Amino acid sequence: MAETKRDYYEVLGVSKSASDADIKKAYRQLAKKYHPDMNPGDKAAEASFKEVNEAYDVLSDPDKKAKYDQYGHAAFDPASGMGGSGFGGFGGFGDFDINDIFSSFFGGGTTTRRNGPIKGDNITVRLTLTFEESVFGCKKTITYQKVQKCDECSGSGAAKGTTPKTCPNCGGTGQVRVQQRSPFGIVQTSKACDECKGTGKIIEQKCDKCRGSGYVRVSKTLDVNIPAGIDDGQQIALRNQGSDGMNGGPAGNLNIIISVRPHSVFERDGDDLYCEVPITYAEATLGAEIDIPTLEGDQKFTIPEGTQTGTTFTLKNKGVTRVNSKIRGNLYITVVVEVPKNLNKEQKELLEKFAHSCGESNYTKRTSFLKRFFKKDN
Repeated sequence: MAETKRDYYEVLGVSKSASDADIKKAYRQLAKKYHPDMNPGDKAAEASFKEVNEAYDVLSDPDKKAKYDQYGHAAFDPASGMGGSGFGGFGGFGDFDINDIFSSFFGGGTTTRRNGPIKGDNITVRLTLTFEESVFGCKKTITYQKVQKCDECSGSGAAKGTTPKTCPNCGGTGQVRVQQRSPFGIVQTSKACDECKGTGKIIEQKCDKCRGSGYVRVSKTLDVNIPAGIDDGQQIALRNQGSDGMNGGPAGNLNIIISVRPHSVFERDGDDLYCEVPITYAEATLGAEIDIPTLEGDQKFTIPEGTQTGTTFTLKNKGVTRVNSKIRGNLYITVVVEVPKNLNKEQKELLEKFAHSCGESNYTKRTSFLKRFFKKDN
């Protein structure tokens, strides 16, 4: 049940006022902590990883976050009757007035309709991808709602076996002329016909399915190819997949806004990737061949002798391939030297001997620094 779940803000360890950047940062840290690759065979970590991903999926989506803030987990529980449909709680079409349909999808009530072609509304949906799906591309199935011509009456709004009649009041133009008195005299203007609501047609017997509007709200499922290299915040526009137009007007577009979950290892900036790789004190000092992560899997890389912590190495053409291009970014590896902890007595003695042999001590280091500092200051 929804009520047994932990609060999503508690899961990510953020407050309700946390910014998108704070939520993303918290998710990335927890995803890295509980990632299965970091905790092989740990069922508790696996469960936490799924919980963190579920929380981020909701809190990173403005629409889902708003519903969660208002209704909590019940917003996504089908049993609650608040959000199970996935379409903001819309049910059948019986509770919609014709004016409501046109007001929502055609920019105003029926009183503002015209006989000229009207383009259908664009529809925007948000699609969340994993980091790998965005980098390598994938195929996703999306479901959304649109308005389309009623298949029962072919968009006429009239019951089967009948046809709309030309409005006698406006002669089928949908417009009537009216005269108004003004300080400058009599002014003649046009307005939508009150008899036909600007359609130019009178429907004597309405279609039962669309209730005379000629349009119905439907659910549509579509398979979409996501191109490799697409980034967070980018959009995919599918022409003519939005709501149907009126009076011969074209259909609107379906705009898909992409959200990409952060990766537990890589950070992306455009086509370039960045990651930190820990190395031991001995590896940094003596140099070593280590395994580093890339999009193609781990590969060998040689760390030169005397490498300092924070040193960044560039691997050309190991980043993300740009959408619809052969251009590929770089991978930047920053090494972090791990200072050994919990040394035993023998190890400490060896390290002290090593420092002594190099002439190293805190006293000599500080003295050398202070001499340079005061000499520069004077």
